[in-house]
Amino acid sequence: MTLSFFDQFAIPNLLGIPLIIPALFFSPTIWFSTNRLIQNRYSTIQSSLIINATKQMMLPISIAGHKWASTFMALLLMLTLLNTLGLLPYTFTPTTQLSMNMALAIPTWLMTVLIGLRNQPTASLGHLLPEGTPTLLIPMLVMIETASLLIRPIALGVRLTANLTAGHLLIQLTSTAVLALMNSMTLTASITLILLILLTCLEMAVALIQAYVFVLLLTLYLQENI
Repeated sequence: MTLSFFDQFAIPNLLGIPLIIPALFFSPTIWFSTNRLIQNRYSTIQSSLIINATKQMMLPISIAGHKWASTFMALLLMLTLLNTLGLLPYTFTPTTQLSMNMALAIPTWLMTVLIGLRNQPTASLGHLLPEGTPTLLIPMLVMIETASLLIRPIALGVRLTANLTAGHLLIQLTSTAVLALMNSMTLTASITLILLILLTCLEMAVALIQAYVFVLLLTLYLQENI
């Protein structure tokens, strides 16, 4: 029983092909399937949401970092679609895999660090040692700041994985309780079903918020290095 709860996070295979591969192509398929030359209600709402989200993300970044808006927006859209993909029946959420989240977090975080080292190497290295530090504490503070810098991509990947995994496990447990109580305790099962619907709505909000938090933290890291 315990293992069956975690089976939903195993990468499914079809004819020996991991289904995470077509799942990763799901977001660009939706994006490019829309005819951009013909405006309709769907494309208008989509454009409005993208513009507002871009403005919100770029608020903490100076003008020099606005050229990265398209990159961060593409990452936000991809994470949003992949996070919400697992809420559909008979589907799989690729972002519940820590390996994939780390594959997204490490290169994007490294991009912000390399930009800082290229544009302002003195200021970037100066972040490792606060101004006015006593001489005896310099080696310790340098190690602490270096560790905190290296932990950032791990925190990005683990945060995204843990939040999505916890939500999916809670939905799995609640749905199992509904099926178990349906025949013997109908009223309790009905109340649990309402709770399951509310949990699904909450998980949808968590999927959207975690995608936004992932990209927002990257914008803050970029701001430190430009």
